[in-house]
Amino acid sequence: PEGKPPAYPLRLPFSPSPLPYPPPPDPGAAPCSPCPQKKEQQEAIEHIDEVQNEIDRLNEQASVEILKVEQKYNKLRQPFFQKRSELIVKIPNLGVTTFVNHPQVSALGEEDEEALHYLTRVEVTEFEDIKSGYKIDFYFDENPYFENKVLSKEFHLNESGDPSSKSTEIKWKSGKDLTKRSSQTQNASRKRQHEEPESCFTWFTDHSDAGANELGEVIKDDIWPNTLQYYLVPDMDDEEEEENDNNEEEKGLEDIDEEGGEDKGEEDEDDDEGEEGEEDEGEDD
Repeated sequence: PEGKPPAYPLRLPFSPSPLPYPPPPDPGAAPCSPCPQKKEQQEAIEHIDEVQNEIDRLNEQASVEILKVEQKYNKLRQPFFQKRSELIVKIPNLGVTTFVNHPQVSALGEEDEEALHYLTRVEVTEFEDIKSGYKIDFYFDENPYFENKVLSKEFHLNESGDPSSKSTEIKWKSGKDLTKRSSQTQNASRKRQHEEPESCFTWFTDHSDAGANELGEVIKDDIWPNTLQYYLVPDMDDEEEEENDNNEEEKGLEDIDEEGGEDKGEEDEDDDEGEEGEEDEGEDD
């Protein structure tokens, strides 16, 4: 009948969605207090910073005291370095052998190696405050390559920590400049698709990257304090020859054993044939 509601409730085609953002805060409300956990973390960071400052202060103090100890023992070591230098000059080719045996310096060209045969000794002098730099002196006998008796290179650090270097000008004899030959050889080697080692003497004229001068650090920190160690490194060629000799001896012994086995086999065959012949003769009788 008319006016009677339907048996099921009416449904809207869609339901209204909630607001996409929360309502703005009430300007009259009291501000939120900081999270207790964040406050605790902030206090911990501040305390860590205070402790770190104390650690840095102690590190600076240690650096000063270590520097004093290094200066003291540098002076105490000098007489022994001097005595060692006097003994080194009595051993021919000790300098070049030491460089050739060091894994970071061994890639020398043939002419560089020939020139280094005239090297009599190397000396390293650290400056008074140590941190400001050091000097390396190379002493040479009379040689066909250059006029200098001593070639030196110095490394400096200024107050701001910027590195610099300076060195002796090498007075090359006519036609003997190994640095020029090195550049010519490298240009030619590019055509042959292989790289020739750069002359070690270019190190004296290269001041472009004093902060990353690995050769100077290797000489100061490794070769200079451990000269005898690198001089006495066994020659790899000698070791290979000895190993080859041992292998040949072992091979010779194996060959002898094999020949002996073959001879014994032949003798056994002869014995067997002899026994068979005797048996045949007995049957004929």
